[in-house]
Amino acid sequence: MGARPRLPEIQDKSKHALRGDYGRARADYTVFQDVTAYADEEQLRWRQLHARQSALLPGRACREFVDSLASLDCARGIPALARQGERLSRLTGWRLVAVPGLIPDDAFFAHLAARRFPVTVWLRRADELDYIVEPDIFHDFFGHVPMLAVPAVAEFVAAFGQACLRARGEAVRQRLARLYWYTIEFGLVREGDGVRAYGAGLLSSPAELRHAVESPQALHVPFDPMRMMESEFRIDGFQARYYVVDSLEELFTQTRRVLAAAC
Repeated sequence: MGARPRLPEIQDKSKHALRGDYGRARADYTVFQDVTAYADEEQLRWRQLHARQSALLPGRACREFVDSLASLDCARGIPALARQGERLSRLTGWRLVAVPGLIPDDAFFAHLAARRFPVTVWLRRADELDYIVEPDIFHDFFGHVPMLAVPAVAEFVAAFGQACLRARGEAVRQRLARLYWYTIEFGLVREGDGVRAYGAGLLSSPAELRHAVESPQALHVPFDPMRMMESEFRIDGFQARYYVVDSLEELFTQTRRVLAAAC
């Protein structure tokens, strides 16, 4: 597996010591990303991760992701989030904010509601290429940012953040988090010749990307927001099921009413 995806409902419930430097975080948990501070071996590791995962995308990632990733020009080194955020803002109104790592739910939701996507600034170690407990900059940027350039996905994520801020009680937030998990993290979309991944948890993971798209053991079920919100998920292995939407446009149209009614 790749990084454990950023999941709002478990951000404050990590069972291990968080890795980020929270001492320099602002009140909204953002930090300054010093792009000159990354060591040469970290830049090399980024290129290794990028090359390895990019090689797995043909036939497995949705075409919107492949096209958007190619336009980011991030293969040569760790991206500068401020510069990449300016480009994203011109496309869908989203910006990127640097954070030290996992952040509290309310801060995470507030950023999403305001079309700011939190991206962790640190990169995994050399012994964590295949699995990492917390999301790092590779998972957050490579997995999430390309899809935020897609209008339907951009609208869904913003609406999700707004719904979570309105939600009353942990039970409602948990239901919404399951919707996020089965879409933005582990979602599949139907294309002409099969299903393709659009979820960041798949797109940044070598093993589960292949499993979800190609394995006969991977259960593909029709897109159903209400069923998603009642479905438990796994954070320590492959998912038991993957929900398949017929198009990315339907991702927002089929969930708009659910998100608007959340309270």
